[in-house]
Amino acid sequence: MSTKTFRTSLEPIPATHPIQHSDAMLLIGSCFTEYIGQKLSAYKFQAQVNPAGIVYNPISIARSLARLHAENQYFTHAELFEHQGLWHSWEHHSRFSGSEADSVLNHINEAYQTAVAQIKQARFLFLTLGTAAVHVQCGTGQIVANNHKVPAAHFQTRLLSVSEITDTLGAALRALGDVRVILTVSPVRHLRAGFVENQRSKATLVLACAEICRQMPSVEYFPAYELMLDDLRDYRFYADDMIHPSALAVDYIWSFFSNTYFGADTKAYLEKIKKIQAAAQHRPFHPDTPQHQAFKEAQLKSLESLQKDLPQADFKAEWAHFRD
Repeated sequence: MSTKTFRTSLEPIPATHPIQHSDAMLLIGSCFTEYIGQKLSAYKFQAQVNPAGIVYNPISIARSLARLHAENQYFTHAELFEHQGLWHSWEHHSRFSGSEADSVLNHINEAYQTAVAQIKQARFLFLTLGTAAVHVQCGTGQIVANNHKVPAAHFQTRLLSVSEITDTLGAALRALGDVRVILTVSPVRHLRAGFVENQRSKATLVLACAEICRQMPSVEYFPAYELMLDDLRDYRFYADDMIHPSALAVDYIWSFFSNTYFGADTKAYLEKIKKIQAAAQHRPFHPDTPQHQAFKEAQLKSLESLQKDLPQADFKAEWAHFRD
């Protein structure tokens, strides 16, 4: 007798090109990119996340990729503007904004330089598309990555077409050459324009991703959006704002990501790293006892073994903790 299930579930299909700790990665896109990036960094992968800050639309993402590929297109003072006492860049998230133009520009170009070095060696590029709705600057016609709360009268808002996304993002990806690209649509809902508008935007992104994957064998699609809407499918998996996924939902999607892109050896390393990090959270009542000193020695031996297997991984914090 079969057991009736009360949910639909997606099953991960192991990737033909698995991710290993030796692989450099660059992640760009919406805030969901940061969720995955934080997980990758916590598990000691060579991942750089959002060198321009959070970027939501695919045209701005494509422009960022093209600029990184060019290698020497540093940002200038002419590309900054002042609004309400702060200096901003139309190509960057407000985390780069500040009261001193020189400081803002230095911060932007330092991140750019680091990302140029990363994209040169990257084996994987992870892109999260957040919205197909864009702000177009009046007068210049420029699609901006962030409007920095400049009054709406300065922009026109429109929905990108599938062909616009496919042509522009596809061209930027082709220029990069030999890199595996993972495309995903953010499960974070963009509801300011409305529920129907959000669905049209997400549908446009899904169709554009499908077309890019069809045209380019080096590009594949990761179903983060579908996992949230069709697998989890419940408000208990949203944060308090009912827009962003909860920590539980992020963990579930991360597990799916792991089962898709990590082989058995990599998963085994993740378990070892998890144990080391859990041990580092332990706060002993009596730190000077022989038992605790033996505990620390055991962790140092585990770290030594891990570091030998993963020489590129950064365990500085863990080494410092157990040597203290």
